[in-house]
This record gives sequence, C-alpha cells and structure tokens, in this order.
Amino acid sequence: MSAESCDDPEGIRAAGAMGSAGRAAGSVGRAATPGTAIRVNGTGTGAGAAEARGRGPVVAALMLGMALAALDGTIVSTAVPQIVGDLGGFSVFSWLFSGYLLAVTVTLPVYGKLSDTFGRKPVLLAGIVLFLIGSLLCAGAWNMAALIAFRVVQGLGGGALQGTVQTIAADLYPLGERPRIQARLSTVWAVSAVAGPAIGGLLASYAHWRWIFLINLPVGAVALWLIARHLREPSRTRPAARPRIDWPGALAVFAAGTLLLTALVQGGIAWPWLSVPSLALLGGSAVLVAVVVVVERRAAEPIIPGWVWRRRTIAAVNLALGALGLLMVAPTVFLPTYAQSVLGLGPIAAGFVLSVMTLSWPVSAALSNRVYTRIGFRQTAIIGITLAGLILLAFPLLPYPGEPWQPALIMLLLGGALGLFQLPLIVGVQSTVGWSERGTTTASVLFCRQVGQSIGAALFGAIANGVLSARLGGGDLDSVARAVTRDESSDELRRAVAAAVDYVYVGAATAAALSLLVLLFVAPRRFPVLDEPNADAPAQ
Repeated sequence: MSAESCDDPEGIRAAGAMGSAGRAAGSVGRAATPGTAIRVNGTGTGAGAAEARGRGPVVAALMLGMALAALDGTIVSTAVPQIVGDLGGFSVFSWLFSGYLLAVTVTLPVYGKLSDTFGRKPVLLAGIVLFLIGSLLCAGAWNMAALIAFRVVQGLGGGALQGTVQTIAADLYPLGERPRIQARLSTVWAVSAVAGPAIGGLLASYAHWRWIFLINLPVGAVALWLIARHLREPSRTRPAARPRIDWPGALAVFAAGTLLLTALVQGGIAWPWLSVPSLALLGGSAVLVAVVVVVERRAAEPIIPGWVWRRRTIAAVNLALGALGLLMVAPTVFLPTYAQSVLGLGPIAAGFVLSVMTLSWPVSAALSNRVYTRIGFRQTAIIGITLAGLILLAFPLLPYPGEPWQPALIMLLLGGALGLFQLPLIVGVQSTVGWSERGTTTASVLFCRQVGQSIGAALFGAIANGVLSARLGGGDLDSVARAVTRDESSDELRRAVAAAVDYVYVGAATAAALSLLVLLFVAPRRFPVLDEPNADAPAQ
C-alpha cells in the first residue's frame, strides 16, 4: 500500500522512468511474438506490460470499440426522416438518442465495479456482444417502439465499451505513456462522434437506414476477436470468499439514473418543467438517490463505494469533469444551430465549424504530458480550464452576423484548452488507484461527465428558450431556428437566436469557473500518484 504524493514534476518523471525501465527489462527476457496474447501487469500500472509492438492488436481493438460507442451516439441523427418514414413514431423519435444515452450512462458505474471484481476482459467481451446483438436487433426493427427498445440494448453494451476501454488503456501503459494512448482514444472518439451524422446521412441516402446498424457487425466482430485472442489479464490471488455482486445497489443506481436522466432529457420537450411528469421524475430520482446511499453503505461490495467521494482527488475530478460535460453542451448542441441560423451555413459547413475542435484537442492532449511532468496534473488542468473559460466568454463578443471563421477559430482554441484540462485529470486520477479500483474510478469520472452533459442540455435549453421568449414573446430554439431557415430575411429571428446562444456560452463559461473553483479549493495540490512497481493499493 505504497503511495507517494508525486504530482510534483520529479515524482511524475520518476514514475515514467520506472515504467520505461520495467519495459526494457521485460523485453530482454521475453520479446512479444506475433500471435502472443498480451498480459496486463498484475499491479495494473502497465509498467511491465509487453512492448509497444505487442500491444498493437489490443490497442487496435480498444480504438474500434471506442469508435463504435461514439459513432452510435450520433449516427442516427441525419437518418431520422428515413426512419420515421418507414416506421412512423415521429412523436417519440427523440428516444432514439435518449434511450441510448440513458443506457450508456446508468450502466457505467455497474460495469466499472464488475471490471474491478471479475476483470476487464470478460466485461468488455460481454459489452461488445451485447452491443452487436442490439445492433442486429435495431437493423431488424419493425416499428419505432421496437427500435427504441433495441437502442437501449445497444446502450447497455455501449456502457461497457466506453468505460472499460479507458480502463484497459490505463492498465496497459505506464504513467509516462498514458497521455499518448488516451490522446489516441480521444481522437478516435471525437472523429467518430463528428463523422457520425455524415456517415448516417450517406448510408440512409444511398443504401438504407438499416445499414447504420449493420455496419457495426463486422467492426465489432474484429474488436471481439482481437480482445479474445490478444488480451490476457493477470492471475490474481483468489479471495477467500466468492465475490458477491451488489445486485440491489446496481438496480438502485440504474433506477435513480434512469429517472433523473429522463427528467433532464425530456423536460421542457415532452412536457413542461413544472408539470406533474417532471416533478414526479425529479422527486422519484431524489428518493432513489437516498436509497442508493443506504443500500451502498450496507453492501459488502458496493457498486459505488464511498471512497469514490471521500478521497479528495477522485471527488474533485468527478466534479471538475461533470462541469466539463455541462460546458461542452454549448459547442456540441448550440453551435450548429448558430452556424445555420445566424451565419446561414448549410449542415455540412455548420458541422465543419464545430469539427475543427477535433484538430486541436488531441494534439493538445498529447502535448499535455510535457506540461504536467513539469508543473503537475492539477496546475496543468487549472491552466486549461482558465483558458477555456476566457475563450468561451469571447463568443458573445463576436460581431453580428460575423464570418464562419470566427466561431471556427474559437472552437480551435477551445479544443486546445480542453485538451490541457481533461487528459491530465483522467491520467492523474487513474494513477492514484491500483488495478482493483481503477475500473470503478474511471467509470465514476465518465458517469459524472455524462450526467453533467444531460444537466447542461436541460439547463442551457431552458436559458435559450427563456431568452427567445423574452425577445420574441414566445417560441423555442428549435421552432425559431426552423423559421429562420425558411425565411432568410428574418433578421429579428436571427438576432434572437444569436442572443440566445450568447447567453448559453456565458453559462458554459460559468461552468468552467465552477470547475476552476473545484480544482483550486477541493483538489489536493499534489495528486497522490502510486509507485509504479507497487500500484495495487488505494491512494488517500
């Protein structure tokens, strides 16, 4: 149980050097050969993992899994007209997205705990299989209700893909190399999410919308084969008692998350915020959160252990990345509407304005290693989120109507700032726990980010609609945006949309400020990074 407070530059460099030494020593004794399964180090640090050449098949599988999870979150959006035309159900089609998001989010903590208890490999394999079954069922859906149900099945598998992939990446690589693999995964996620609508539109237009789901099958099959063949986890000492699954806790977490996210995703859309459904869902979720706390305190192996919030480092990263999920709603949800309604761009050009963020984010994330090895994880993240807040505040200062390159430049700069913010926190928090806690920790961070995104969509949607109502005497962002595209001369509507999005960006900057406050006053000055050779112990 050795942990040292080595978020200072010397400690981080020492940890990276120890990982390099371990790999060098391991490669002398046993070089990886083609077809050999890659054994993850028993300590879970990756310090003794096989050399980079041997890790290749596993890394390829992780990237394929990450691409599938990201792609299916957005690929359906441009195929909705064709899907509704075939299956009907226009009034409930939004659940194609909400159902998938709900299933992914609420299962993250469950899969995290299961991967710590039974290993990453069985959880990831089960997740891929479940995702592929869901994809096949979606392709054969006979009505909208069936398609929504099968999207939930997809999401149940997608939760395992999203969380376990990030955890295995941390297992495979030592501290000094983690930024590289995490930057690659971030790039795959960003490119896949942005490319999803374009791919979905092409398949729906030139083939059939069912191919949106069928295309997952060969890709997922390759990932499944690579993981099954090449990933070999350490033989851990068997516990005296058989591990017990906290089924009551899992059910309570699932139910609480489902009610809360349903209220946030559908509130203000399917029903008013102050209506009986919204209040009932929010009240029910609050009661179930209390049930989760009671059940988890009594559980021998809780799904969400108390240490996730008792340890300052993990709690601070949870809150900081929850704020990141909230602020990311501004560019991902509202910028395309701004680009089309205010700048008059088409859907493809509007997507490009947003996608430039994916150019700078992975580059900045990869280079963040050079920064935090000198000044530490916390200080690097503070610099990143401070820059992000200032950049977000620059958006309302853009001239009206402006030129497309102006918001594109802001997105390029924002991606660079957030790369400095997110990756050091993820790498840092993963490095404060051993193998047996890393899955739960990673899932906790991702869960908070997803919940933050849902809260942001609801909160900023209400803000935007409030601004439009004040300026126009009624209407919401979607209806006004559609009216603008039909009437190019409607300057009043365009100005109203611009004002609404400006307020959203101010709200996003406020979220960045909240994240900064968390890092300043909650996060420890030095992350308690574990020693590389003895990293299967909990940090404080």
